[in-house]
Amino acid sequence: MKLVIAEKPSVAQSLAKVIGANQKKDGYLEGNGYIVSWCVGHLIELANPEYYDEKYKKWRKEDLPIFPAPFSYQVTASTKKQYQVLKDLMKRPDVDGLIEATDAGREGELIFRLVYNQAGCKKPFERLWISSMEDKAIKEGFANLKPGAEYDDLYESALCRERADWLVGINATRFFSTVYGQTLNVGRVMTPTLAMIVEREAEIKGFKLENFYTVQMMVSGVVVTSKRFKTKQEAEELAQKVNAADKAKISKMETSTRQEKPPLLYDLTSLQRDANKYYGFTAQQTLDYTQSLYEKKLVTYPRTDSRYLTDDMDDSTARLCCLMKDKYGYTKMVPISTKQVLNSSKVSDHHAIIPTENVSDADYSEIPSGEQKILGLVTARLLSSVGDPAEITEYVLEAECAGEVFKAKSKCITSPGWHLLEDWILGKKQNDEDEDSGKKDDGGSHGILEILEADASLLSEGRELPARDPNVKEGKTTPKKRFTEDSLLSAMESAGAKDMPDEVERKGLGTPATRAGVIEKLVRIGFVERQGNKKTKYLVPTEKGTSLITVMPEQIQSASMTAEWEQKLLEVEKQDIASEDFMAEIKDMIVDLIETYEPVKGADKLFPPRQYKQYKKYPKKGASRWQR
Repeated sequence: MKLVIAEKPSVAQSLAKVIGANQKKDGYLEGNGYIVSWCVGHLIELANPEYYDEKYKKWRKEDLPIFPAPFSYQVTASTKKQYQVLKDLMKRPDVDGLIEATDAGREGELIFRLVYNQAGCKKPFERLWISSMEDKAIKEGFANLKPGAEYDDLYESALCRERADWLVGINATRFFSTVYGQTLNVGRVMTPTLAMIVEREAEIKGFKLENFYTVQMMVSGVVVTSKRFKTKQEAEELAQKVNAADKAKISKMETSTRQEKPPLLYDLTSLQRDANKYYGFTAQQTLDYTQSLYEKKLVTYPRTDSRYLTDDMDDSTARLCCLMKDKYGYTKMVPISTKQVLNSSKVSDHHAIIPTENVSDADYSEIPSGEQKILGLVTARLLSSVGDPAEITEYVLEAECAGEVFKAKSKCITSPGWHLLEDWILGKKQNDEDEDSGKKDDGGSHGILEILEADASLLSEGRELPARDPNVKEGKTTPKKRFTEDSLLSAMESAGAKDMPDEVERKGLGTPATRAGVIEKLVRIGFVERQGNKKTKYLVPTEKGTSLITVMPEQIQSASMTAEWEQKLLEVEKQDIASEDFMAEIKDMIVDLIETYEPVKGADKLFPPRQYKQYKKYPKKGASRWQR
């Protein structure tokens, strides 16, 4: 008898159906030589500080740092019943081995191993590693189980992440809370992310608005614009000179054509960004919708950082594309070039997110609206990514008058290529300038393209034409925009990249699987607010969040340092560095923080003393943890 342990009940039921474990029991299913049960997220967690010593019930600076040796674990209070089910199943005499079927990634590995170790199980186990919940993928996965030992390094990396988060979270949260007299939650990824939001807000508030002026005139029906002037007087003087000159000479009429390559397939972060941009979904909503589609066997594994498919997926991808075209009723003949999405060297644990063949038979009326939108994005991206490049023609016009150069630009899509399939599934994007022609023109009432189509010689270089209707236009400089979840995810993904070598595989704050949770926690604990309309919401730091960053030292809020740690966790997984060395670096940073930190002067204004007693009470469960 084999005991299969999944991460969620819904996944366990899908696995059980495929392998024939159809008898329902209390907390598991059984049949055909298998027992299938499940965890409920993290059943086992690191013990609280007071487990090691009663003195840690009170938060005192003199008790820091807290470095457990060894670390202890405890069963999560809310999941004790299911843990006992798993423990009893592991001890059943007819169970001769286990199959680890938690999510195929770092956190899934940790969830299983902690339960396995806590229960004292010594029976051999194998690893089910799949990227799709389709029946075919499950069958292939069970036919090709991997030895559990092959994932020991992944587990070691997961332990390092969890313990480093605990060490810095517990110590930094208690340290700053005792220094400033109230609970100040600190997180390895959460705090640097908050720092980016606070810094952006400071830039916006410190921005000095400046007026500028340009002169516009009409040349053969095309509006051309001068350079910017700081004063209105300079612009008015130029306008007067243009009136006096009456003529403009075409000094440049340049036409260039470029190709726009098809987009890459989605990883989780790029999907979250587009879902926020097009539909206003939060990163967490997108993850939840995609996870639900995965469990319904309609998309592949969502928590991936790859945007490619493996080389052996050529034929299956071509077949999938044909099925998706038929499903969405696209009848035009278009070439499908799967080669541009295949690259095994750029696929780590899981390939990019794509729809499954089950979509062709899916009843969309049974799929919730939010999930339909995500499925549409994923399908549109698959078909777009295998399409032809788009062709874009750009026009640049320059005219000289009164000793100044006036410019106009325009562009149009001369061959839509991959856009055809994307537009068919998603419709034209709201920011399209001209839905019918694909034209985008900054060239005035007619525009360069229309003039060229009417008479190409009219705008030929060297030709003199009347300069009409010069007028002064006033503009204002604008600050950077506040972060949306789209732009924040992008900033998290690239954070610290400029300080790291190009060959580094993992850059940025957190991982695709954890960034949504970080943003949600910032909002939940009151460091950040969402402001704006229904679709476009901006992430704005609260006074509490700004105050926290004001007193945080560089090593805590540094995006570069946190990104470097994320890369080192990957190196632990690959055995390039020892886990002991990584943990020693974390401990050294904590000791240095506690020994050298100087309280910020005037912080009593940021943190009123009336809240001093709050930190003495142990916060709600999870409040002092470092978010991943």
